Amino acid sequence: MATSIRIAPETEKRLDFLANQTGRTKAFYLRELIERGLEDLEDYYLAADVLERVRKGEEEIYTVAEVRKSLGLDN
Repeated sequence: MATSIRIAPETEKRLDFLANQTGRTKAFYLRELIERGLEDLEDYYLAADVLERVRKGEEEIYTVAEVRKSLGLDN
């Protein structure tokens, strides 16, 4: 899937430098950034969504004691 983005000129210069110094393409590094960074973005935004539901009382929460008991860890 082809996608285009705009990046700041200074970021593009850094990307060009890295690509030239290593012999890899800019596309290679952009794919790396997306693949490595996507997991962090998912973690952050999905956790923020859950936190908002907790604050609104829309998400069930459990105490540590409740979790330990349900998992049979206190036996």
